[in-house]
Amino acid sequence: MAPERKPTSVSQQISSSPFYFALYVILVLLGNIGNTTVIAVVGDSLLRETGVVRSSDVILVNMAFSNLMVSLVRNTVVMVSDLGAEVFLSRDMCHIMMGIWVWLRSANVWSTFFLSAFHFQTLRRIAPPVITLHGPRGPPGSLILGFVLVWSLNLIYAIPAFIFSKNGDENSTETLMLVSSTTRPLMGCIWDFPSAYSGLAFATSSMVIHESLPICLMNITNLGSLLTLYTHGHSRNVANKSQDAPVITRIPAEQRAAKVILTLNVLFISSWGTNVISVNYFNYNRGSSTEFLLIIARFANMSFIAFSPVVLAVGHRKLRAFIKSVLSRVISLFG
Repeated sequence: MAPERKPTSVSQQISSSPFYFALYVILVLLGNIGNTTVIAVVGDSLLRETGVVRSSDVILVNMAFSNLMVSLVRNTVVMVSDLGAEVFLSRDMCHIMMGIWVWLRSANVWSTFFLSAFHFQTLRRIAPPVITLHGPRGPPGSLILGFVLVWSLNLIYAIPAFIFSKNGDENSTETLMLVSSTTRPLMGCIWDFPSAYSGLAFATSSMVIHESLPICLMNITNLGSLLTLYTHGHSRNVANKSQDAPVITRIPAEQRAAKVILTLNVLFISSWGTNVISVNYFNYNRGSSTEFLLIIARFANMSFIAFSPVVLAVGHRKLRAFIKSVLSRVISLFG
C-alpha cells in the first residue's frame, strides 16, 4: 500500500504537548524499571530456592520478560523518536523490525493469558501437587512445552510482517493499523501488503487471534477460578473430615492469588480493549476522531506493561518485601 501524507502525525501531536510527552515517558520508564525488578527479584528467588521450582513464579518471569521486551524494543524506541532522534531503516531492516514487533506483542498477549490459565488449572486439582525432595529440580515439562508453543506459534504468525513491510520516509503515514504491532510508522517502517484486501484480512485475523480470543479465554478462566474458589470455600467447615483437606486449607492463599490475577486481567482487558476499539476505528472508519483515538491507543497500548509490575508488587510476597526494603533504605537515607 502506498504511503499517504498528512500535515500532522500522532507522534507530532504527542511530542508537542508537554503533558502527553511527560506522561508517555513516565509510563515507559515505569514499564522498563518495573518489569526488570520483577524479573530480577522473582528470578533470583527461583535460582536460590532448593527443591521444586514454583511454576507460578516461572510464569510471572516469562510474562515480565515479554513485557520488558515490548517496552524496550517498541515503546522506548518510540519515546526516543519523539525526542527528535529520527532514524530511518533500510528495507531489509524494516522487514526484521516489523516481524520482531509483531512477534513480541503477540507473544506478550498469550503470556498474560498463560498466567490466568495456569491458576485455573491449579485450582481444579483434586489433590495438591506431589513434591519429592530428591526429584528433578526445575519447572514441569508441560510448562516448558507451553512456553515453547507460545513463542514459536507467535513467531510463525509474525511471518507476514517479515515479508509485507517496507521503509518509508519522514512524510509516510500508516494506511493500516494492527494492535499487535503499531499505531504509527517507526523508524520509517510501514506495512506493504499486495492489496488493501490482503492487509485488512491480516488485520482481521489479528483482531480475532490476538484480541478477541485471548480476552474471551481470560474471562472464562477467571470466572472458572472464582467459581472453583467459591465451591471450595463452602467446604472449609468439613476440611478436617475430607481427603482434600490439604487443598482446602490453601484456599486463603489461592484467593489472594486469584485477586492479583483478576486485577492483572482486568487491567489487561481494559487497556487492550481500548486499543482494539481505537485501532479498528482507524482501520474501518476514518472519521474526525481518528487522531485523538490513535493517541488514546498509544497510551492504552503501554498501560498494562507499565502498571502490571505495580499490581504484582502488591500481591507477591517477595516483591513486596523487596520494595519495603528499598523504601526503608531511601527513608533512612533522607531521614
